[in-house]
Amino acid sequence: MKAFRRCSRILILWLLCVSVFVPIFLLSYRLKHTNDVSKDFVEDLSIIKHRTEAQTLSAIEQEELEGLKEPLLEVYKDDTSKSADNYSTSEDTRYSGVGIAANDAGLSGNNATRHHKDEGGQERQQQGELPASVKKEEPHIKRAQHDQVSNTRLRRKLDEKVQLMKDQLIRAKTYLSFTPSNSSSHFVKELKLRMKEVERAISHCTQDFSLSRSDMQRIKAMESTLFKARRIFPDCAAMIKKLRAMTYNAEEQVRSNRNQETFLKGLGGRTIPRGLHCLSMRLTAEYFALEPEERELPYKHKLQDPHLYHFALFSDNVLACSVVVNSTISTAMEPERIVFHIVTDSLNVPAISMWFLSNPPGKATVHVESIENFQWLSTKYSVTLQREGSIDPRYISELNHLRFYLPDVFPYLNKIVLLDHDVVVQRDLTRLWSINMRGKVNGAVETCKEGEISFHRMDMLVNFTDPIIANKFDPKACTWAFGMNLFDLQEWRRRKLTEVYHKYLHLGSERRLWAAGSLPIGWVTFYKHTVALDNRWQVLGLGYDSGVRQEDIDQASVLHFDGILKPWLDIGIERYKYLWRKHVKYEHPYLQQCNVHE
Repeated sequence: MKAFRRCSRILILWLLCVSVFVPIFLLSYRLKHTNDVSKDFVEDLSIIKHRTEAQTLSAIEQEELEGLKEPLLEVYKDDTSKSADNYSTSEDTRYSGVGIAANDAGLSGNNATRHHKDEGGQERQQQGELPASVKKEEPHIKRAQHDQVSNTRLRRKLDEKVQLMKDQLIRAKTYLSFTPSNSSSHFVKELKLRMKEVERAISHCTQDFSLSRSDMQRIKAMESTLFKARRIFPDCAAMIKKLRAMTYNAEEQVRSNRNQETFLKGLGGRTIPRGLHCLSMRLTAEYFALEPEERELPYKHKLQDPHLYHFALFSDNVLACSVVVNSTISTAMEPERIVFHIVTDSLNVPAISMWFLSNPPGKATVHVESIENFQWLSTKYSVTLQREGSIDPRYISELNHLRFYLPDVFPYLNKIVLLDHDVVVQRDLTRLWSINMRGKVNGAVETCKEGEISFHRMDMLVNFTDPIIANKFDPKACTWAFGMNLFDLQEWRRRKLTEVYHKYLHLGSERRLWAAGSLPIGWVTFYKHTVALDNRWQVLGLGYDSGVRQEDIDQASVLHFDGILKPWLDIGIERYKYLWRKHVKYEHPYLQQCNVHE
C-alpha cells in the first residue's frame, strides 16, 4: 500500500514537471523562431513594397508616353437584363472630368519622391520628371480634344437613334394603312399612341440634342408594337406593294415641290420690286415736267469719238444702270474719257435719263437711247426671235439679243466693252483697250475649267445629237461667259458674224438646237473667234452660289451677279449685297420716298 502511494506521488510530480517546463520550453523556442521569421517577413515586405512602387511608377510613365485613353461611351445598349442607360452631353462632360481628375492624380503621383540605394549603401532622393513631350502638352488642350471626340460620338449615336425612330414611323404608317379608316380596335389605338410618342421624342431630340431615358423606353415600346403588327399582317407581298406606292408618291411630291420652287424663283427674279417701280414712275413724272431743252444730257459730241473708252449697257432697270455707271466711273483713271451708251425700251427712257440728269456722273458721258429708234432691227430680228417658245421674257427680249447687233448699233466705233446690268466694277476697265485680241472678235473669261462654280460644257446647252451641230462644233471646246466682253467691231464686220448669228437663229427656230437664252447661240456665233481673258477680269456666280471664295471676289475687276438672285431683290444672296449697295445713293429723296433702303 505504501509502495503504491509512493509511485503515485512520483507520477504526479513528473506530470507536474512536464506540464510546467515543457510549455515554457516550447514558448521560448517559439518566441525565438518568431523573431527570426518576423525579421525575414519584414524584409520580404520591404522588398515587395519597393517592387510594387517601381512597377507603379513604370506603369504611370508608360501611360504618359502613350497618351491618355478615352473612355468608351454607350448612348444606348439593348440589354434584356438591364434597363437602357442614356447619357446626355452634360453627363458625359461630368464623367470625362472625373477621368481627367484621376489622370491628373496619376501624374502628380509620378512626380513623387523616389528613393533608391547607391553603390555605397546610402539613400539618396531624386525628383521624378515628366517627359518633354508631355510637358509641352497643355492640360486644357487635352481636355478640349477629349470633349470634342466625346461630343462627336454622342452626336453620331443620337443621329442613329433619330433615324431609327423615323424608320419606325414609316413602318407604323404602313401597317396603319392596312387597317380600315374607321377602325377603333385596341391595336390601332396602341399604334397611333406609339406614333405620337415617337414623334414627340424626335422633336425633343431635335431641340435639346439629347436622348432621355423615357425616349429610349418609347423606342422599345414602339418596337414591341411593331412586332405585334408583323404577326397581325404577315402578308409580305402586300407590304412591298404598299411601300412601293408610298415611295412613288413621295418622289412625285418632291418633284412637284422642286418644280414649284424653280418656277417661283424664276418669277421672283423677273418681278420688279415695288420700290423700283415707284422710283421709275417718280423719275418719269419729273422728266416730263422739264422743258425739252433741259432733257438733253451733256457731252453729246463724244458719242462717236473712236479714241475714247466706250461702254454699252442694255437694261430697263434704273437702279441697276446707276450702279454699273457709278462703279465704272469711280474706279477709272480717266473718267472724262469714258462714254456710256445705255439702250432701253421707250417706257424706261424718261426714268433713266432723269436719273442721270439729276445725278450727273462727273465728267463722264452718258447717253440714253430707245431700242425703238433702231428701225432696221424690227425687220431683221423680231419674227424669228419670238419662236424660241421660252416662258421667260428675258430670253426673247430684244434688249437681251441686241448684243449680236453691236456693229450696226455703233457704226462709228472700233472697239466697245459690253457690260450686263447685274455687274459691279472694282478695277479700272480702260486697261481692256490695251489687250492684244490676236485677230479675234470677242474677249471673254472662260468657263471650261472643271471644279469651278461657273463650269460649263458646250453639250450642256447645245444639242450635239443634231448632225448640223455635231459636224461643225467640238463638244469639248472651251466655253466663256457674257457679262463683261471686249468686242473688236472692225473684225466683227469683216467676218460678218451677225449673219452667222442670224443663220443659227433661224435653224434654232426650226429645230431644238440649244436651251433658251443668248449664251449658247453666242457660243456657236463666236466659235473660234474668242480670245480668253484672265479670270481676274470677271468673277461669276454671285447670283446663284453663296460659296464664291472671298479671295476671288477681292481680286476680280468685275463682279457678276449672274443668276436669278439679283442684289436688288429680296431673294438675293445677303452675303454679297454690300458689294452692290455701296454704289447706291440711298440718301436720294426719291429712294427715301419709295422706301428703297439697305
